[in-house]
Amino acid sequence: MRAALPDLSELVRLTTEPVCVLMVCMGNICRSPTAEGVLRKMALDAGLAQRCKVDSAGTHGHHIGQPPDARARRHASARGYDISAHRARALTTRDFEHFDLVLVMDGANEVAARALCPAPRRSRIHRLTDFCTIHTCREVPDPYYGGDAGFERVLDLAEDASRSVLSRLRLT
Repeated sequence: MRAALPDLSELVRLTTEPVCVLMVCMGNICRSPTAEGVLRKMALDAGLAQRCKVDSAGTHGHHIGQPPDARARRHASARGYDISAHRARALTTRDFEHFDLVLVMDGANEVAARALCPAPRRSRIHRLTDFCTIHTCREVPDPYYGGDAGFERVLDLAEDASRSVLSRLRLT
């Protein structure tokens, strides 16, 4: 049986202040920039670009300043998402002050994010897959060492979760 979707009612804005969402993976070159690009475009297409601000970061600083993996860019582009302007950055403690919702890709990212996050803000951290309504997995698998199917899987999960996030925030 699938768990209930996380309650985001506290994030629903009664003003025009945007909801800020941060996607987090390990290196910030595959999964999180892909998820960022998907949510950003879905918000834009829905006329919500000013209501939903999206960014991404990595729990490890191995790729700081680098663009997304070429395979991630290629697969995202094939579905209409342009992630080419992204540059990898590391997750910081300050991110938990700025972002209302921090969506991690897997358990290791969740542990790292929770360790960095001030205790009063830990309720902002969820797994991206917590918002999936079609797919029933707990993690977005890292496609870095695999083939094309892994990058397509990341997109499938990011699209599923992003539709749900926008809906749950009652922005659409």
